[in-house]
Amino acid sequence: MKVMIIGGGKVGTYLANYLLSENHEVRLIELREEEKARILLDVPESVVYMGNGTDPDVLEAAGIRKMDVLAAVTGQDEVNLVATSLARFEFMVPRTIARINHPKNAWMFSDVMGVDVALNQADLMAALIAEEMSLGDMITLHKLRKGKFDLVEEKVAPNAIANGKMLRDLKFPPQSTIVAVIRSGELLIPNGELEFQTADEVLAVVRKDQKKDLARFFDRVL
Repeated sequence: MKVMIIGGGKVGTYLANYLLSENHEVRLIELREEEKARILLDVPESVVYMGNGTDPDVLEAAGIRKMDVLAAVTGQDEVNLVATSLARFEFMVPRTIARINHPKNAWMFSDVMGVDVALNQADLMAALIAEEMSLGDMITLHKLRKGKFDLVEEKVAPNAIANGKMLRDLKFPPQSTIVAVIRSGELLIPNGELEFQTADEVLAVVRKDQKKDLARFFDRVL
C-alpha cells in the first residue's frame, strides 16, 4: 500500500520504518528542519519531505493523490485533524487515520471531519487494562470494525468447559467464530471434528459485548 505519514516524531518515524520493512510505499512529512538528521537515522532520505503537513501544496508535492492511506500522528491534535480532513475532502484519500493526544478532543475526530480511524491513546490503554482485568486469560490481539469486534487469544484450561469436547458440540456466542488453534507449535484449521485440548491456544473473532461469554468456555472452572 501507499501510505503518507504526517509527523516525523518518534511515533511517525517508527511507523514509517515499520511500514517500509513490510514493503509498503511510504512518504513521511515533517515540519521541523532540526528533526531531519534524526529521522534520517531510521528512514531513507527519499521517503522524507520537509514541510507543513496541513499545506495542500506540500501534500501535493509529496504525492498525496496516489496514496491509499494518510496517517496523521503529530503531537498536535489540530494538525492531525486538519491533515486528515484535507486528505479526505480535498484529495479523496480512501483511508485516513488520526492520532488523538488529548482525550478531551476525541469528539472532533469523526467521519464528518474526514477521520476514518481515531487512535485515542488514553482510551485504548484504559480499555485494554479494564478488559485484561475482567477477562482472565483472554488477550485482545486486535480491534476490528472500529472496536465492534475483537480478535482474541485464549488458552484452554485443564478443567475448562471446552476441554475434551469437539467444536461441533459447543454452542459459542452467536457473533463469534473460532479462527485457528495453535497446538504444540502447529496451526490447526478448525472444523467440526476438532477436539479442544489442554493448553491449546485458541484464536477467535468475537463481538465485543460477547467476549466474556466466549471466555467462559476456555477459562478454568472454579
